[in-house]
Amino acid sequence: MICVAPTPSTGFDLDVSVLVIGAGASGMVAALSANDAGSEVLVVEADPAPGGSTALSAGLIPAAGTYFQKAAGIRDNPLILAADIQHKANWENSQTLVDTLAANAGSCIEWLSDRFHLPFSVVTDFDYPGHSRRRMHGLPTRAGRELVDWLRSACEAECVDIVCNRRARVLFRDSTRIMGVEVQGPEGCERIGCEALILACNGFGGNREMIARYIPEVEKALWFGHDGNKGDAVMWGDALGAESLHLGAYQGHGNVATPHGILITWAVITEGGVQVNTTGRRFWDESQGYSEAARVVMAQPGGIAWTIFDNRIAEIARQFQDFRDAEAAGALRTADTLDALADLCDLSAQSLNKTISAISSGQADEFGRTFISPGLTQPYMAVKVIGALFHTQGGLNVNQDARVKLANGDLLPNLYASGGAAVGVSGTGDSGYLSGNGLLSAVVLGRIAGQRAAEQT
Repeated sequence: MICVAPTPSTGFDLDVSVLVIGAGASGMVAALSANDAGSEVLVVEADPAPGGSTALSAGLIPAAGTYFQKAAGIRDNPLILAADIQHKANWENSQTLVDTLAANAGSCIEWLSDRFHLPFSVVTDFDYPGHSRRRMHGLPTRAGRELVDWLRSACEAECVDIVCNRRARVLFRDSTRIMGVEVQGPEGCERIGCEALILACNGFGGNREMIARYIPEVEKALWFGHDGNKGDAVMWGDALGAESLHLGAYQGHGNVATPHGILITWAVITEGGVQVNTTGRRFWDESQGYSEAARVVMAQPGGIAWTIFDNRIAEIARQFQDFRDAEAAGALRTADTLDALADLCDLSAQSLNKTISAISSGQADEFGRTFISPGLTQPYMAVKVIGALFHTQGGLNVNQDARVKLANGDLLPNLYASGGAAVGVSGTGDSGYLSGNGLLSAVVLGRIAGQRAAEQT
């Protein structure tokens, strides 16, 4: 049971300077940051190994003005990034939080590269919806598991302890400060005291009751996130009198291969692919983004769609491990003609031919999409997809130092939140999610939280 309790009179079994709850990207970045600042750090993780939502992602982080971009000839700066974030979210975000993330993302990527040797590079061969510059930074496999593994290795090299199979249940406080937590482990409960606490335990996508309450439109969507995302941070926040914001915000995805359960990169769309329903017809402007695609795909007959592209696009998509996995699993169907592809997918050949032949470059179509590619050519490819919920974007309200705000406007002096535990910058629904927003908040707020928490010790 998640709760807040008074400081135990018997004290704590262990005391540390900075305690971090959660060992995804946000928690490990926070720990590395606090350790760099000279603090003793302990990370507790509920799972048998670090991972969280990060391990299920593409591991891509948007950042502006990095030396990686400059080397690739890309001109960008934090002001442009901030404007892109706000435009996608219809200006529903806190400008202070957006500016904080945009201004610090570049230095955070460079710190991870220079200090811990993470081999970042910029995705330079296609554009992500809503980003006016190519600024997505990722590791070679373009997979979140690789990011987790690198961060875990960095923690091990820096002697930052990560204790797994420990789920935090009780948060202890006195009249003004957080004093520690109680964790449940294989051999019972342990009480850990701390001078500063960082909540990096992600959102509430794995809590069906909270999803039904705050985001009923995706209550029946495939849950594609981490099951450990039970909303602990929000529940602790409620008990503390903290303010939570934008609990209806989330990142969906409308391109998950079924029944394989493998994410198909949205690059297959941005490079000129389309989605059709079971009638063989398109049904929306796919260039809007993959988050809102979940809701749109779910509304189609049977809740499914077919994503149609060609081998040129597949060559670009193969840089992503998930796409290669989907191809190896047989999720992709290939044919030399549209008639043959329609037969493979049980679609109307007449409708599919009409749909694909209508694609033309340089002018808006009936859905408002303007194609920049010349159209699809043989061999053609298709994958059957469904809509899914990836993670929530609402959470505890924080200031520019990642400190948690109370509903009365005060700040808890030694409580910090980062990543999915904190409110994101995706507005109030699904359409405000800009590619990479989740990891942007995770790594930037994680680094800031670690630095500020260390100052408490």
